[in-house]
Formats: sequence, C-alpha cells, structure tokens
Amino acid sequence: MLCLQSRTESAWLQRAVAHTADILIDHAHCERKAATNALQILGRFPDRPELVAPLLALAREELEHFEVVLALLHTRGIALGSQVPSGYQAKLHQLMRRDAPHKLLDVLLVAALIEARSCERFKILAAHHPDGELRQAFASLLEAEARHHATFVRLAELVAPREEVRSRLSALAQAECAILEAMPAVARIHA
Repeated sequence: MLCLQSRTESAWLQRAVAHTADILIDHAHCERKAATNALQILGRFPDRPELVAPLLALAREELEHFEVVLALLHTRGIALGSQVPSGYQAKLHQLMRRDAPHKLLDVLLVAALIEARSCERFKILAAHHPDGELRQAFASLLEAEARHHATFVRLAELVAPREEVRSRLSALAQAECAILEAMPAVARIHA
C-alpha cells in the first residue's frame, strides 16, 4: 500500500499523454537519479551493512530501467537531452532532518515517497495511455516502483521503530502534497 496522502488529478494525465516525449525524458532522468541516490545513501551511511544488498539491487534495477526508457526514446526518435530539475526532489530534501539518527530515516522515507508517487502515476499511465507499447512499459515500471517503495519503507523500519516510521512517513506525505500543489502544471512524473 502506497503512503501517499493525495491522488493525481486527471489534468496531470491529460498533460502526460499530450507530452509523452517530455514524460519519457523526465523518467529517464528520474531512473538515473534513483540509481545514483541509492549509491549515495550507501556512501553516506557506510556503518549500516543492512543497507548494502538491498540498495545495490535497487541501484542495478534503476539503471536497467534507465536503459529501458532510453530504448523507448530511441525507437521514437527522441533525444534525451538535459533537463532543468522540477524542484520536487529538492523541496522534499529540505524537509529532511539533519541530525542522527533522524537523518537516515528521513533519507529513506523521502526516497519511499518519490517511488510511491512514481508508482501511482505509472499506474494511471498504464491504464489510460493510448500507446499500447507504452502502457506495457508503464505497467512494468509501476511494479518496480512499488517494490522500491516497499524496500525503502522496510529499510526505514530497520533503523527506527515501526510507529515512528509510520508517523514520520505520514508527516512527509502531507508535506509532499503541498509541494505538488504548489508546482507549475508541467508534464513531469513529479510535478
């Protein structure tokens, strides 16, 4: 079960379908950033061996998805190109506490929220996008995003009591709603 406190509106789907190239480019960047984030967590918390195997597996899968999305772009003649960050992830990171032991918990829970929002939006695209090949790709991606969300929540429960994890996740999810509501209406997975 995803930890989100809001649902994506139909206007987002309309933008996403109308600007599918932008969604694919955005998600390619998201997959690359997710792989990098998993490895950065390992680098920032080298004293937590319980994180190593799950985060290495997650990073590998994110890189595989990056390749999948790059192939989708290539077959459609779309160049990856650079992209200005939407601000979503940066605003979520501003919510993270910087003191130990809360820092690691918040890093894991923010990652869980990002994966949850991706999962929710891929579910919408898998059900409603007019391109059959993309519907299948989005369905595959949503399954992985759901697993990644669950992985981050499970890892958070290794570093803090379950009640604390649930409470903090709920608070961060509320803040995530406000962040999304304040963002401009663009064709991005997290906007």
